[in-house]
Amino acid sequence: MAKLVYDNTGRLLFTREMKEEYTLLMPQMLPVHFGMMKKLLECEGYKVDMLTTNHRCIVDEGLKYVHNDTCYPALLVIGQLIDAVKHGGYDPHKVGLLITQTGGGCRASNYIHLLRKALEKADMAYIPVVSVNLSGLEKNPGFSLTLPFVRKAVYAMMYGDLIVNAANQVRPYEVEPGAADAMTERWSQKLVDGFQAGKGMSRRQMRANFDQICSDFAAIPVAGEPKIRVGVVGEIYVKFAPLGNNNLEKFLLSEGVEPVVPGLTDFIIFKIYNRVADVELYGGKWIKKFGCSLFMKYIEACQRDMIEALEHSGRFRAPGTFQELHSLVQGYLGDGNKMGEGWLLTAEMLELIHSGTNNIVCTQPFGCLPNHIVGKGMIRKLKDDYPYSNIVAIDYDPGATRINQENRIKLMLANARGLTQSQPARPREEPQTDREPQLAHANI
Repeated sequence: MAKLVYDNTGRLLFTREMKEEYTLLMPQMLPVHFGMMKKLLECEGYKVDMLTTNHRCIVDEGLKYVHNDTCYPALLVIGQLIDAVKHGGYDPHKVGLLITQTGGGCRASNYIHLLRKALEKADMAYIPVVSVNLSGLEKNPGFSLTLPFVRKAVYAMMYGDLIVNAANQVRPYEVEPGAADAMTERWSQKLVDGFQAGKGMSRRQMRANFDQICSDFAAIPVAGEPKIRVGVVGEIYVKFAPLGNNNLEKFLLSEGVEPVVPGLTDFIIFKIYNRVADVELYGGKWIKKFGCSLFMKYIEACQRDMIEALEHSGRFRAPGTFQELHSLVQGYLGDGNKMGEGWLLTAEMLELIHSGTNNIVCTQPFGCLPNHIVGKGMIRKLKDDYPYSNIVAIDYDPGATRINQENRIKLMLANARGLTQSQPARPREEPQTDREPQLAHANI
């Protein structure tokens, strides 16, 4: 058994010896993106299992060890990890728990402390918790994010967005069920193999891969008339994670509609942009603004490559750029509204409406104040400006029943089938972009 080592604050460290012996358990948020992340970590020599469990006992474990006023995603992630240790067939003395920590004011900074408290309550404080962060918040001798790994991870996130975008536009129409999923797995493994060989990580190589991904998905046989499109927005975990939203995308497919899920790249750029906006709003070092601006411009350039690949495919719809999203939200929310998903969530709803996806499910996790403000709190204003928008807010919490959630979505779909889907909803009057932004500079 590996010797337990603590730092001077009493925090249990993940040691080099543990790297050889322990299995790291990681929650799943985005199945495709995190699937590639798991493979990249394995290529770095770590033993990793990505948890895909989805049952009521996860919620029960979360309620047992996390205060029920805590945000629902935190309860689910911690419940899933503890359930896996207890019932997943692992040796509890040979596992570590992997969790992200961003350093912001919201969920992804606090989970790690809540998880350690939960382990203490469960008499499992001997299990190391490993922070995945780029802010230097916590370091472990047995786990480090090297620059080459971070580079691969960033590329994996963008490739993941393109794959998911194309797959979502094929899956509802595929002649052979499972063809889009098979293509997704094929490309995920091909990209990881390429990363290990040093391929696919230059702009030129990435553009070539983008084009080939679009070509391969476009070649999948499809049939049928265009289906009603339904956008999915909300807090990042319940928006993407099947565990968090009760397999929302699968349910929408079963209802005969096409899910449209905005990707992760905009969220990544949003987080970088916030560092730039902080300097502009509150002051700070120009070098920080300069460095973040350069990084943001590079990610935006890669995003434009992805958009162009979708546009040139002749088969797929392409999302807008981050700057287009930012322009849409002017007059609604200011740059200071950036906790959680901040103004980006409202911007995603606006982009969906402007692109002809008038039907939207806004996923609302219990205990997430920012999400309720920029999500549910903005729906009435959007409906006033866009009368044909069809938006429903669905609450996800330990006491919400799946049947009630699905019935509310079915009611929204019944309304959708009575509306014209062939053109974007037209506003009653164009929003004035020069008026005082609502909640401008609010740091919620």
